[in-house]
Amino acid sequence: MLPRVEPISLGEGDTPLVPSRRIGPRLGLDLAFKVEGCNPTGSFKDRGTSTLISVLAWAGYGSVADDSSGNAGAALAAYAARAGLTGRLYVPEEASPRKLAQIRALGAELRTVVGPRERCTEAVLKDCDREPGLAYASHTLSPYFLVGLTSLAYELAEEHGWRSPEHLILPAGGGGLFLGLVYGFLHMAEWGWISAVPRVHLVQPVACAPIANAHERGSPRPTSVTPGATIAEGTRISSPERGAEVLTALRTVGGEACAVEDAKILRAQESLACEEGLWVEPTSGLAVAGLELLATEGVLQSGERVVVVLTGSGLKSP
Repeated sequence: MLPRVEPISLGEGDTPLVPSRRIGPRLGLDLAFKVEGCNPTGSFKDRGTSTLISVLAWAGYGSVADDSSGNAGAALAAYAARAGLTGRLYVPEEASPRKLAQIRALGAELRTVVGPRERCTEAVLKDCDREPGLAYASHTLSPYFLVGLTSLAYELAEEHGWRSPEHLILPAGGGGLFLGLVYGFLHMAEWGWISAVPRVHLVQPVACAPIANAHERGSPRPTSVTPGATIAEGTRISSPERGAEVLTALRTVGGEACAVEDAKILRAQESLACEEGLWVEPTSGLAVAGLELLATEGVLQSGERVVVVLTGSGLKSP
């Protein structure tokens, strides 16, 4: 249950749902793209950050911190500024320069951490323990962030006349957006708002696919992997904190988890731009590459309604 708080908002949500003109017909699908890059800071992370910062501001915190490779950091910086809070981000060395520039422009402090992505988490947790007024505004662990992400499920159901599409496809690193969509649709089914829950599928890069690997093995929890280089930097999470929860949710909704190579991600990103006029960051191209794989494998049937979530704007990538 959320406390009654004053929303800290920049107008997030209500993003375009764009019918496919070429990719969908080629695959024989009733396909649409949910363009989350049209959120205020250019990614879906604004949905969860709005809710999280609203609660932290209400609770009286003056400073907030998170570990992020880019999009979550930009969202935290923006919403912290909107709320009058001080923002601090712990980022890995290889983070996208454009995303770091966005964070700096929004007034947040940047602390670069040497080593793997997990070192950023260790650093922010250590500082939050030492500084009592500093709140860990975690986009991977906070229940408030996850509640904010369920808004995408409610929005999609409304846009489809309260009839769920048969399939949703999205990229996944930690799996927060996946869980937000699954829980949102399950809640609506429980309340009687919709009659069926869609199958929600997630896609990861081959270079870092702990959830997809565990799903293929039938394992109840992912095993940490050594992440390789991938252009889908937003999904490069070797030990997803909610991995076991994601795998349980996958089974609940009959979803699939697949992994695709970077070459296919690039081709999908280019196809989306040249065939549909939608320019997204490579992490979003990951979802389109997964769409084509799932269609080839027969998971998606001719004529079914499918929504691919495009998580971030191409303006964020070099």
